Amino acid sequence: MTAKYFDYRAGLGNVGSYQASAKPFLSSSIDVPKTGTVVRVNFPNVTRFITIKNTGPDDGSADMDMRVGFSENGINDGNYLTVANQESYSADWRVTSLYLKVHTTSTNNATASIIGGMTTIDSKELVHNWSGSEGVG
Repeated sequence: MTAKYFDYRAGLGNVGSYQASAKPFLSSSIDVPKTGTVVRVNFPNVTRFITIKNTGPDDGSADMDMRVGFSENGINDGNYLTVANQESYSADWRVTSLYLKVHTTSTNNATASIIGGMTTIDSKELVHNWSGSEGVG
């Protein structure tokens, strides 16, 4: 007799994964170079929510806006959101990475902090390649 075996696990369509409390992900003092280099922040699991804070220039001087997007192409080609100095943005995004970049060339590096709520869904489950086209950046 063959045993029936079902491999039940959390997946992208599993509603309970987004209703349960999330595992915390915290990262602060993320250096975003003044050269305009794109910084990729990877998450260990698919996120339930994310809060990004632009903590400003690393020397505390003038305001500096920061771009936040879902791909390097998007952040370079206009599909991004801008977070002003000392402001934060929160959203319920299902992603495995974010991209950060200084909005304009500056004489100072910027810094960022990210708080993410992780689901139990492995990051390999989300295979989308956010190319930066069609408004997804």
